[in-house]
Order: sequence, then structure tokens, then C-alpha cells
Amino acid sequence: MVALRRRSIKGSHLQEMQPKAGQNSHSHSPKASDALPLPLYLTNAVFFTLFFSVVYYLLLRWREKIRNSTPLHVVTLSEISAIVAFVASFIYLLGFFGIGFVQSLIIPRASHDEILDDDEIMDDFDRVMLKEDSRPAPCAAAPPSDVFKVASPLSANKIIDDQLPPPGTVLPLPSEDEEIVKSVLDGKIPSYALESKLGDCRRAAAIRREALQRATGKSLAGLPLEGFDYDAILGQCCEMPVGYVQIPVGIAGPLLLDGREYSVPMATTEGCLVASTNRGCKAIYASGGATSVLLRDGMTRAPVVRFATAKRAADLKLFLEDPRNFEALSLVFNSSSRFGRLQSIKCAIAGKNLYIRFSCSTGDAMGMNMVSKGVQNVMDFLNNEFPDMDVIGISGNYCSDKKPAAVNWIEGRGKSVVCEAIIKEDVVKKVLKTDVASLVELNMLKNLTGSAMAGALGGFNAHASNLVSAIYIATGQDPAQNVESSHCVTMMEAVNDGKDLHISVSMPSIEVGTIGGGTQLASQSACLNLLGVKGASKEAPGSNSRLLASIVAGTVLAGELSLMSALAAGQLVRSHMKYNRSSKDVSKLSS
Repeated sequence: MVALRRRSIKGSHLQEMQPKAGQNSHSHSPKASDALPLPLYLTNAVFFTLFFSVVYYLLLRWREKIRNSTPLHVVTLSEISAIVAFVASFIYLLGFFGIGFVQSLIIPRASHDEILDDDEIMDDFDRVMLKEDSRPAPCAAAPPSDVFKVASPLSANKIIDDQLPPPGTVLPLPSEDEEIVKSVLDGKIPSYALESKLGDCRRAAAIRREALQRATGKSLAGLPLEGFDYDAILGQCCEMPVGYVQIPVGIAGPLLLDGREYSVPMATTEGCLVASTNRGCKAIYASGGATSVLLRDGMTRAPVVRFATAKRAADLKLFLEDPRNFEALSLVFNSSSRFGRLQSIKCAIAGKNLYIRFSCSTGDAMGMNMVSKGVQNVMDFLNNEFPDMDVIGISGNYCSDKKPAAVNWIEGRGKSVVCEAIIKEDVVKKVLKTDVASLVELNMLKNLTGSAMAGALGGFNAHASNLVSAIYIATGQDPAQNVESSHCVTMMEAVNDGKDLHISVSMPSIEVGTIGGGTQLASQSACLNLLGVKGASKEAPGSNSRLLASIVAGTVLAGELSLMSALAAGQLVRSHMKYNRSSKDVSKLSS
């Protein structure tokens, strides 16, 4: 990650360091190319010619001495001059080409090998990561306004930093907007109708924000308003917006999964989470990578219907579960979408109430709306056969969405994935700072026995929800579906005569999509693009969402491996006390 950070800074042509007062604006640190007051290409040509010329001359002289049995240490003035020229040209060429070449070989490797150890927050992490950010200000502080300038190609539209308002500042509203604010406060214009009345989503958000501040007497100065595309969320992502929340996105990886490398974006405010996952990715990478298998792919929706008697409810149950009727029901369901395909129907009866769980494939979409539409078509069709059926709700919680439920743990919902890796003994010791036996014992007593003692439902893991939530927020998934998507059982076993560690995670209900909802927003779309799963796959519909589910499982595997190692080594508290606690003086922030 260090090398990545250096390349991004080096490659940026928009940021230029500004000279401080009293300093020469053209000053720079000495380089090997400054040896002669000539253009760079001429300087290189001179030293190249000099180097090879003196080498050729010295080889000829030494060959002649060997033939004449003359001692090599007896040198003439011309030979001394040639040796001096050789040393000078060698030093120049080494400084100009050698250092950069060596860095290009060493630094990327170091950025992978010097990854943070979550157990004791190794000294090498302090050297590699913390040295990169040696600014006196906290990491969250913005650089001084005179350090970086943005150079615009259009001088007429040049932006001066001093003219930009600080983050969170909202500019005064025009007079016509003031009238609208008063109308909102007086109840003449509903706040939710501002977008439709004004036809300008950004303007509607600003007016709603100001009306809210005046109505509550509370300031929203710290909540950004500018820099967001409010048109993109209209009617699909968020209603009545007044700003947006900033969440930092870190990168863990490379995660070597199924022979491919992935840099995994994680949106989180929990310190150590990305670094710990990064260490898990390193251990997996050093051991040859992880392997994943997709077991099932089907989103569910379960309406609840009611009859006058339990017998009539049972009649519908038998009708729906009869294989001879499935084809007709599939045609009705599939007609609602190009990608939605009915897979199975499972029913549960409670007296005269019947719960019908439809399972369907949904392509690259997460598919809740797609499935609901198909289910509604089937309900309309069934009303012809069972006119006494009363549809109480299109969702009867037998789905089960955004709630921990045994039906999802057993039957699965969304994508069901198992991911595994064999971590070599030396990697366990050197990277994870523990041993195989300790990990196996801890997993049995914590993730399996401890979770059973707590009566856990799908929570037989260390912190799967941490990884799922971070990836979900970064890639525009529904964060509330973290509840069932984090169902996971982590297994660890000693293999290869007890030397190596076999670790696996089984996740039966990962609910993800690569189109629709928040996936189309710019930031989330960029994170999906980083993983190579942006949008819908034209070649194989559904393959992008299935790959995203596998990446989620692989990242959970890395996170589980690293956290369990930190616990086994007894170093979890130290790492969090060092990197998950702010060093700011909060008493000064309130003044």
C-alpha cells in the first residue's frame, strides 16, 4: 500500500508544492543528474561514453600487463586517470539509474511484506506506514491551504483556494429561496415536495436543510452539502436529503482468491479493521491463495395468506408443492422480468395462515424488487384458483429479510458461499505471530462452543459482520442486510501432520448486487469497478454479483484469520489501544 500511495502522489500533475517565504521557488534536492550543467540527455550521454571508454581502456591495459608479466598494481598516470573516471562515472550511473531500479524491485515487495501485524502492531509497520505520514497535524486534518494548489487548464476559470468556503459551510440563500424556506416552515409547501416543485434537487436539499436548521435551532455546519449528485438519488436511494455523510474507504489486499488478485475497498470508521484484514490477506497470499465455491444463488420473498379454515390453507400448500404445478407458476413468475427465474417454493402453515417462500435467481441485481414483482404476479394468478385466499402481506417474514433467522441459516438466501485456504506453518508463525494448535483450540472454544453457549444464530465466527458491513457500504449494498449476510461459521483444523492450518468460512446468505440501488452512485460504482464487478455482466448475467459474493467471503476469511491470531497471541487490546483511539484533545474541540 505504501508503493501505491507513492505512485499516486508521484503521478499527480494537479498538485504542486508551493515555495515558502524566503525560499527559491526553483530549489530542489541534489540529484545525480546535476553533476554537469548540461541538459539531462547530454549529461547521461557523457557519463555513458566515459564509463564504457575507460572500461575498455583498462581491460586492454590489464590484458597487455598479463601478457608481459607486469604486476597489475603498477599503474601509470593514464591508468590512474582512467580508474578515477571509471569510479566517477559508475557513481553517477548508479545514482541516476541504480537506486530507482532497486527501489522499483524492493518497495512493492516491502509494501506487501511490511503489512501491519494486528497482534502487536509490529515495528516494521511503524517504519513503513507511519513514516509515510510524518505531518505534524493529525491524519484527519486537512493540509494547510498554501501547501497544495489545484492548477486549472483554463486560466479564466482559475480557482483560488482562499476563496473556497471551509467544509460544511453553506452559502447564503438567494432571496427567492428565502421565500420558499418560509413557505416550508409555515407548512404551505411540504418538505418532501421540494424536488418536484423546484425541478432542482441540489437547490431543494439546500432549502430543506435551511428550513430544518431554523425549525430545530440546531446547526448542520459539519454535514457537507456541496459535492454530491442529488439527482442520482432521486426516487431510488434517499428521500428529503439535507447533505451526505463522509466515510473513509481503505484498501485491503491483494486478496488472492481463485487465482486472481483483488484490492478490496472497505468503508469503515473502526481503526485496525482494514489493517488487520490486510494482514489476513498477506497470510493467505503467502500460502498460495484461497478458494471459493458458490453453492446456491437465490433471493427469497415470502408472502403470508389467510383462509377461513386450516384445511383450505393446507390445500394451497399441497397445490404449490406439487411438481406438476411448478411449470405453470414459473411461467407466471418469469414473465415479470428478463432475469428473474423461479427456482423453488417452500411453504409453512400456522393454523389457517400459510407462509409461501419463493426462491428466485435475479441476475446481477440483489433482486428484492424483482422478486416482489414476480411474487405479486403469482398471487394474482392464485386468486383465480383460490378466490377465498386473503393476501395479508407480500412479505410475511418467512423470507427472512434483515432479521436473523434459522431459515436463512439452513436454506440460504442470496448467495451461499464457502471459502477456504491452507495457511502454512511458517506463515502462521512469521506473519500471524501464533501457532496452529492455539488457533484451532481458540476457534473451537470461542467460535463454536462459545457461540453455542450464547445461543447464537448464524454467529459462529469472530467478526464476519465487520467485513461484510465495510464492503457493503463501500460498494453500495443495503447495509441492513448485513444481519443475515453475516451468518457465518468459521472452521479451523490442523492438516499435513498438524503443521499447517486449514481455515474455512461458510456463509449461506450473502445478499449482494452490482446493479440497482446504491451501486450506481459515483463513489460506490468506483469501488465496484476496482473489484472488476461494476454493472451487469453481458456475457454471463449474474456472474458479477456472484463474484462479489465470493470476494466478500474471501475477505471475511482474511479478517477471521487475522483477528483470531491476534486473540490467540493476546495482542488484540494493545493494537486497538494504539490505533483505534484518537490522540486528539477533545476538550479543545468543544471550545
